[in-house]
This record gives sequence, C-alpha cells and structure tokens, in this order.
Amino acid sequence: MRHSKKILVLCTITIMIINLVLNSNKAAANSQLTATEGRPVRASVLLRTLDDPYTVLLKQSFEEIQKNNPGNIEFTFYDCKNDQSLQNRDINLILNNESVDLILLNLVDPGGVKPIIDAVKEKNIPLGLFNIEPLNMEPVRSYSKAYFVGTNPAEAGILQGELLSNLWNKDKKIIDKNGDNIMQYVMLMGPRDNLEAIGRTKYSVLSINDAGIKTEEIALRVCNWEEDLARDTMDSLFLGNSNKIEVIISNNDAMAIGAIEALQKYGYNDGDKSKVIPIVGVDAIPEARQLISEGIMTGSVPQDAARMAEATYLIGINLVNGKEPLAGTSYKFDDTGVSVRIPYKGYISNDNI
Repeated sequence: MRHSKKILVLCTITIMIINLVLNSNKAAANSQLTATEGRPVRASVLLRTLDDPYTVLLKQSFEEIQKNNPGNIEFTFYDCKNDQSLQNRDINLILNNESVDLILLNLVDPGGVKPIIDAVKEKNIPLGLFNIEPLNMEPVRSYSKAYFVGTNPAEAGILQGELLSNLWNKDKKIIDKNGDNIMQYVMLMGPRDNLEAIGRTKYSVLSINDAGIKTEEIALRVCNWEEDLARDTMDSLFLGNSNKIEVIISNNDAMAIGAIEALQKYGYNDGDKSKVIPIVGVDAIPEARQLISEGIMTGSVPQDAARMAEATYLIGINLVNGKEPLAGTSYKFDDTGVSVRIPYKGYISNDNI
C-alpha cells in the first residue's frame, strides 16, 4: 500500500514538472514578438525601383527598423527596376530557393497582384503589400495572411489644392498672368493605372475648385513618377505654352524636380523672383525640401515613409507569429478589411513666389 502511494506521489510530481516545463516554454514562445525558432525573422523586401527617391526613403526606413531591432528581423532587399517580369522572377526565386518567413512587396504593376498572391498563398507565407495600391483588393482579401499599407489617394491631392489655393489668394496678381481670374495649370501625372496618381490628379484640382477658384488645364502629361521624363515633357510643353502656364501640379517630387530643371533652361525658377512658376509635388524628399527652402519649388506634401515601413513591419511580424494582424499596434483597417492608411503630414511650402 505504501509502495503504491509512493508511486502515486512520484507520478503526480512528474506530471507537475512536465506541466511546469510546458507552460514555461509556452510563455517563452509568447514573449518572442519577432523571433522565429531562436533566429531573426527573415523578410524579403521587393522594391519597385531604387531610381525613385521615395522608394529609397522606404528602404532606409526598413533598414532603420532592422538597426533598432537587432536579432529580431533580417531584411533582404530586391531592386525590381520597375520591371514586372523581374519582380515575378524574384518572387519565384524567393519562394522556391530561399528560407523566408515574410514577403514585403512594393508592386511594379498594380493590376498584376492576383498571380503573386496565389503563388505566395501556396507557400503559406505572410505577404505585406505597401505604397503601391493594387487596383483590386479582392485578391488581397482572398488570403488571410495578406494585407496592404498605403495612403488615402485623395488626401495628397486635397493638400496640394489647399496649398495652391492659399497661395492664389495671397498672390493672385502675380500668379494670374493674364488677369482672367482662372488658374491655368499643367498636370504631371504618375502612371494612369495607379490609384495614387489618379487620386492626386483628381482631388488637387477639385480642392482648388472647392475653394472657389476656377481652373483651366493647359496640359496633362503622364510621366510615370520619373524625373527625366518630366524634364523632357516640360521642356517640350514650355516652348508652346510659356505665356499660358501659371501653375504646375506634380503627382510627386521627382517629376516636379524634372519640371524645374526644364524651366531653369529658360531662366525660370532659378533665383529671379520675377520669373517663377509655382510648382507643387508630393513626398517631401530631401532634394525637394532643399529647393523649397531656396524658393525654387513652391511646396510638397510629406508622405511618411517611416510610419509606412513600421506598419508594414509590425503587421507582418504579427502574422509570422500567428497573431491577429493589428495586435499590439495603433493601426486600424479601413472598410476593405485589409488596408491600413497612413495619413499625410500636412504640407510644407515657401510662401514667397
């Protein structure tokens, strides 16, 4: 009888020890917010192109996250050179040949997301899309480990419009060259199939009109976010419209800077206050900020690269660790159920034209 009691006590103690060890391991696992099997989370970051200044800022923001989270995250970057076939090839290589825990994707083609999501879904790897919004969110919604982090496409345009409206009301006599009480403008647009470009183009003008200012479009040119293309386009436009153009609205800073380079060829926006055409952009990249401070560029709408990278990272880490995507964050999904919108940071401007 005593022997049986000893066995029972030993069994009870053994069970208690096993439960203690299991609970200890579970607690340790739960405390690992970013570690996977005792190693950093391995994340592949596919960037649309490093020729784009804002994309460079995003890359730097991810690098800063890795620096501030040593041993927790390890980013590997891919420059897709604005080539969808190259991006597809890189994704296939990552899925077939690499050990990766998380894929972060800056799309080249906003309409080409479905085959990418289908391929990633087969491998059950979390997929975070950022900055370039898919034209259709249904493929993103079809995969429980996919999400998007971007901005509200209308917001940047509205802020550009507010900036120009304020400037017009302050210095209309200077801007309104022909005195017709109408703001004549050139629009430099990103890709036609890009939701950001569409929103910025539409709402910048609507915002000006909502402020009670009439507008007239001298020209709209698609320059695909590219500085060189905008420079050549503006060079050609200026030759036939130099006396008509009162304002230049650019969907991003790179194209605005290209336009400035063209204008400077003709003596405009080069320090002479009597020969300035107001130009506004989006992103507030360092070069644009410098030009604004010098009075060469009128203004820009800052896009928060650091917060966009942070949200993309935190949601991805949650999914890698089997958590709810927004757990422990301050971010919210919009009505798509899979998109986080990072607000713009107002606008910066030089009021002296």
